[in-house]
Amino acid sequence: MEVILYILGGVLAFFIVTPIFIRLKTSFKKGKPVPELPSKYAKAVETGKPTVFYFYSDNCAACKPMTPIIDKYKKKSRNVFKIDARKEFSVAQKFGVMGTPSTVLVKDGVIAEFLVGPQPEEKISAFL
Repeated sequence: MEVILYILGGVLAFFIVTPIFIRLKTSFKKGKPVPELPSKYAKAVETGKPTVFYFYSDNCAACKPMTPIIDKYKKKSRNVFKIDARKEFSVAQKFGVMGTPSTVLVKDGVIAEFLVGPQPEEKISAFL
């Protein structure tokens, strides 16, 4: 019985600590220069204009409400990128994406915000 309590406690601790760790790790990226990227992304960053990198995956339930919002802004701006984290793993890895959805807001070649989880449309529109 005691072993089961330890196992349950460990599992519970894992589910509490993991999200905290992810948010802490991503918060340290704010203010850092954008990593070296493939040219299709680097050109947008070099303009100095606000740029949005939205990382998602097809099997991500939390991505479902946010993806249509990103699609809407992607049609309006060349500086909005929707990146499948599985297909472009190297780009996601360079940014330090640890889960989806993750949204990286870049301005003047610097990471202005690193957002984990679904975000309200107002946050994206205010940045652009």
